Amino acid sequence: MASSTKPPPVEALKPITSVSASPPRLLPTALSLPPKWLNMYSSFITANQSSVTQIESALRSLTYIIPGRFRDAELASESLHSSIQLLSMYHDTLLTRAISKLPGMPNASLHNRYTKFWIAKSKFYRRIATMLTMIQYTELLWEMMAKRKGERVRWRIIVILELVKAVCRLCLLRITNSRPLVTPALPERETIPEEEAPTEEEEVEMEEEVTPRVKEYKMKRTGLSLPTLPNPSDISSYLLSKVLTADDIKAPNTLLNKVNGSAQLAEILHIIQPVIYAIAMSRSKDKKDWQPWLLGLSIEYAARQLRKDGLRTTALEREQWGKRGWAMGWWAMRGAFYENVTKGFLQSTSERLPSLVSGVLDDYKYLWDEYYFSTSSN
Repeated sequence: MASSTKPPPVEALKPITSVSASPPRLLPTALSLPPKWLNMYSSFITANQSSVTQIESALRSLTYIIPGRFRDAELASESLHSSIQLLSMYHDTLLTRAISKLPGMPNASLHNRYTKFWIAKSKFYRRIATMLTMIQYTELLWEMMAKRKGERVRWRIIVILELVKAVCRLCLLRITNSRPLVTPALPERETIPEEEAPTEEEEVEMEEEVTPRVKEYKMKRTGLSLPTLPNPSDISSYLLSKVLTADDIKAPNTLLNKVNGSAQLAEILHIIQPVIYAIAMSRSKDKKDWQPWLLGLSIEYAARQLRKDGLRTTALEREQWGKRGWAMGWWAMRGAFYENVTKGFLQSTSERLPSLVSGVLDDYKYLWDEYYFSTSSN
């Protein structure tokens, strides 16, 4: 007699794939969190600009007060300083975006108008300028790390960094159609106007005043309202605030004239001068040798003499050349001039100063004696 078999249950005939659980939905949620956090952080920085600026200044001051007192902690101190500088650069980007969205903002500085124009026009300019700024903020840190592996490695890193900066500046010169370089290459931080809360005395005065409110006149055809007239005793300052100069109505790219001929050669000499000086210093075995110092200073002086300073010089050009003129003062703290002249003067001055001031001066002397980028102006 054939044995009868019991058919399997219906659940067993279902495919195995139907039993597998659906993939978790946590991954899209996790990926959406970082943009939300960045937006929250951006809103916080924008709403608390003054407080953030004060905190940055306080932290930066910690690295300025005693830079070399603890010889083993110089790397940590410079790491903190570089991190603060990079964070400040990110904050500048956030504030620039926030300011561009605000209506009725006052006119930006000539430097910010020029740099914002090229950042908006060329992504390559923005990337190169950001790279150049990051190198400038971290170059001393790179030198400190390289020095621990020997002087040869240190000078090799110095030359490489100067060479990379020169290439970045030549790229910026090319992107801007042979216009002079500006310092810094990125827009500077602008303050967002905050509404000041009235004091108690002002509130009392406002309550005591019973003057009727002047109504704005609304135009019938356009529907726009004309602003109220200013206080009669303050008409002069009101009119001066509305005056526009020639630079205010210029296109941003015309704030700097194109350079050609000797002026272009002067700009190229200004760019390659740090590279030549770094190579000369790396090959010199004596810090008191005048040859590298005279070579670097002569190239910078030749660049200033070759530039054209005529009637067509714009206000932004005069501002940038003024900065370069003041930056030449750093040559008194570099190379043979520092070793033969400035160092002895600082030593004799430190002996006559109070102990607290002389201690801070000695701390800075340690950086000036040991590191190339501590007195670099480029």
